[in-house]
Amino acid sequence: MNATLPIAVAQFAPIADTDANIAAIEELVTTASSRGARLVVFPEYSSYFVDPFDESLAENAQELDGPFVEALTRVAAAHDVVVVAGLLERAADGRRVRNTVVAVAADGLRAHYRKLHLYDAFGQRESDWVEAGDIDEPATFEFDGLRFGLMTCYDLRFPEVGRLLVDAGADVFLVPAEWVRGPLKEHHWRTLLHARAIENTVFVAAADHPPPLGVGHSLIVDPQGVELAAVGTSTDVAIAHLDLGAVERVRRVNPALRLRRLGVVARDL
Repeated sequence: MNATLPIAVAQFAPIADTDANIAAIEELVTTASSRGARLVVFPEYSSYFVDPFDESLAENAQELDGPFVEALTRVAAAHDVVVVAGLLERAADGRRVRNTVVAVAADGLRAHYRKLHLYDAFGQRESDWVEAGDIDEPATFEFDGLRFGLMTCYDLRFPEVGRLLVDAGADVFLVPAEWVRGPLKEHHWRTLLHARAIENTVFVAAADHPPPLGVGHSLIVDPQGVELAAVGTSTDVAIAHLDLGAVERVRRVNPALRLRRLGVVARDL
């Protein structure tokens, strides 16, 4: 029998109340853990979210060692899981914030990632409020036999992010998101998640906000693009058991990564 790692995507709608968001996260982790999950992925902006954005973002931003990460550490320790969630992090200029993802275990912060590609599209201007992350080493961490890589929401539209993660050894992409609803947006969301899995021969686990702001449909996809589990449009968790040998087996049959003739080069805007 193949060894597996059960992971979950947790879909909920963060609000402008960090304590309430932490309570929601703890409830969903309890549910996921009771179903066997060892790692739980939450959406982008899990610590604090307001629509439309306003000055309260900076007022409610925290440091990487602040109370939100401390609370996630407590929850992770209580349930013996890794929690991955979006953090509103303080930026250097004090006016904008950073859109950050943290991976937290019982022993504290395992990895963090600051969103590279800001959502200046479809009539939105995330960069008015958020400072983009620096181009740095890909954000990855190891847990229970797999290497996980972090990206965020709009990054899905840039396949280079996935290439950098897979070149850093990632077996699984974790994608916290607030994928805004709109014409064809659910189609884009599902298509891009499957594409990133297929082209990189990795698992992909993505958590979104539910409607009315997000499209919902948080899901987990395997290295051949097969959807293993999904939530729908409610607040809930979905769990899939990741086969630890699947990535290696798929790459033996489909060695697309090894056959590549082009690489990724960073550029400044």
